[in-house]
Amino acid sequence: MSTSAQQKSFKTDKRRLFKDRFAQYSITAGGVMVLVALLLIFFYLLYVVEPILESAKVEKRTDVSLSSEKNYVGIGVEEQTEIAYLLEDSGSVDFYHIKGDNSGQLMKSLDVELDGNITTFAKSAPFLGLYAYGLDNGAIKLVKPSFLVTFPGNERLITPRIGYPLDGEQLLVDEQEQAIAKFAFSYYEDKSAAVALTEDKRVVFAAFTPEENMFTGEVEWLIERTELDIDGRVNELLISPDTSRVFVRSANKIYIFDTRDPAEVEQFQVLAANEENANLVSATLLAGANSLMLANDNGEVSQWFEVNTEDNGRQFAKIRAFETEKTNKLDIYTEYYRRTFFTTTSSGDLGVYYTTSEAELWRGKISEQAIDNFAVSPRANAVLSLSNNTLSIFEVHNEHPEVTWSALWNEVWYEGYPEPAYIWQSTSASDDFESKFSLVPISFGTIKAAMYAMLFAVPIAISAAIYTAYFMSSELRRVVKPTVEIMEALPTVILGFLAGLWLAPLIETHLPAVIALVTLLPLAVIATAFGWTKLPASIRHLIPDGWHSILLIPVVLFIGWLSFAISGQIELWVFDGNVRQYLTNELGLTFDQRNSLVVGIAMGFAVIPTIFSIAEDAVFSVPKHLSNGSLALGATQWQTLVYVVLLTASPGIFSAVMMGLGRAVGETMIVLMATGNTPIMDWSIFQGMRTLAANIAVEMPESEVGSSHYRILFLAAFVLFIFTFVFNTLAEFVRQRLREKYSSM
Repeated sequence: MSTSAQQKSFKTDKRRLFKDRFAQYSITAGGVMVLVALLLIFFYLLYVVEPILESAKVEKRTDVSLSSEKNYVGIGVEEQTEIAYLLEDSGSVDFYHIKGDNSGQLMKSLDVELDGNITTFAKSAPFLGLYAYGLDNGAIKLVKPSFLVTFPGNERLITPRIGYPLDGEQLLVDEQEQAIAKFAFSYYEDKSAAVALTEDKRVVFAAFTPEENMFTGEVEWLIERTELDIDGRVNELLISPDTSRVFVRSANKIYIFDTRDPAEVEQFQVLAANEENANLVSATLLAGANSLMLANDNGEVSQWFEVNTEDNGRQFAKIRAFETEKTNKLDIYTEYYRRTFFTTTSSGDLGVYYTTSEAELWRGKISEQAIDNFAVSPRANAVLSLSNNTLSIFEVHNEHPEVTWSALWNEVWYEGYPEPAYIWQSTSASDDFESKFSLVPISFGTIKAAMYAMLFAVPIAISAAIYTAYFMSSELRRVVKPTVEIMEALPTVILGFLAGLWLAPLIETHLPAVIALVTLLPLAVIATAFGWTKLPASIRHLIPDGWHSILLIPVVLFIGWLSFAISGQIELWVFDGNVRQYLTNELGLTFDQRNSLVVGIAMGFAVIPTIFSIAEDAVFSVPKHLSNGSLALGATQWQTLVYVVLLTASPGIFSAVMMGLGRAVGETMIVLMATGNTPIMDWSIFQGMRTLAANIAVEMPESEVGSSHYRILFLAAFVLFIFTFVFNTLAEFVRQRLREKYSSM
């Protein structure tokens, strides 16, 4: 070889080597970048989810020494936690700076306008922000500390004020005008009511309804009063914000009255609510006012709310309990809206708990003295504690108390529900609503949707792939395979649209036809194949090998037409003329128009091309010498298919199924549009479901960034990520084992 030829060959080899290395490094870099992207997604999901797993924190912000020793009976704070107010038993309200340069200074002291002498004091449900003084003339006066925010000279100025609901009117609770010893009240949505213990030991319930005089335009009060029959000493009175329930604690008994009709107040339950060898020491209503919280001197705080009973209708029952400090002074304070409650003791201990998740969020000592009074800020980000004439302000970091492992994955007994259940319901129109964040129903829905889709898709796709690759002629295969594969290009939103607006109503009105089609079509195919084998050889040889599937086209079309033609007769003969009533009355099944059957067909249709394409390639790629050798040794085509081809192609077929399963698990639009999107746990094919992917798509746009709802949706995405990761890992593991087992064939 000449020198120039050698140089040319060397240059060619050098270029080829450069290209090979470039391709190698590029492919490696691409693979690494894919792994990096997956890890970034994984850690970003963890970054967003991590805050909901943090425990609550309580940190002292400042102490304020009050300027004079007064007997304060109520305390509170405005929304920005800059100004605290303290209500004195003599009828004055002191406002203190508790933030900024002026922290600790008395801002203003205002007197409450009263017509009578003060005998007692009470506060409303926290979210109402109301307080009231009981007077010696049988009346009560409602007070509402408020704040006027102005901006003189572009500087924010807060001016404290005292507001008087009901136009400053005093409500005469006792018409005998006996002094009020204890009372509870509510004023909410124009409903005013109070329950009071008078000086002469009577318990009086009074409801006040405003009526406008049509002639003078003045507001007149329609008052209805009822004396409640209580056996024993009255220790505590409570009333629900909507004035429908009154609770009277007498020693260890709780008397519960239905006060929805003030003219006919009824006692409907008496609770012996103390724990064994313990006594009740305090009671309060949880936010939402559906739950009664009772504290015992053995340190147990129990939650009670109404549940349905077989004998007595709705009754209050003990649902759960929390262990706190053992003390004879255990007070309970609740947040404005969430189901968090705080406990304080005579030894200065504070406990923070969340009822629904049954979680102890924080416990510790915040004072060396007994806690005389306590209040939670409107945003629940701070608390105030009054001890020994010192007002202490604490920052509270408790963003996601409702989220615990138990609440996410275990059954939870929510207020108003007959029993513990897995519930996902993130929003409601009611202010009393408590978010329910169980991931079990939507995880179940994901599995259910994928299962029905795979039941529909796998038999069809695998059978079609085997026939196309092994039996079908090459000319027909070149038409069929691209046709099936191009189905994968159909947008899933179109499939979901057709499934929801066309297929679902069609199945609802022709359910017997669907049942007949599923039954008759396999029988017709088998009968056609059997009949074909009985025809004379001269006729059978008219159809070339690999083209026999064409014969089934008219059979499928005819059976489809026949099934819908006889749908009415089947419904009349088998289902007594109404298939939906038959399913409900005879079989106890609920039928939803957009159900799992619709999802299975629509999503199965979307998954079929994926499974078909990979499985067909796997079967077609089996070396011909294996099948030819089997046939040469005397095996039939079916024996060769079962014992040689399918075993060799099994890694690819399994991968096809797992790829289809991954596609079904992550499908969003079809499930979103073709189901009722209800998070229920029922395997019934006639009911819908809600999946993780569909739930994220529906609720993410309406969730508040950083909220518990927002972060739990990211947790749902993380669970979906784990689902697909596990499926793909399992698929790869099994595929490798199958490849090792059959690669030597």
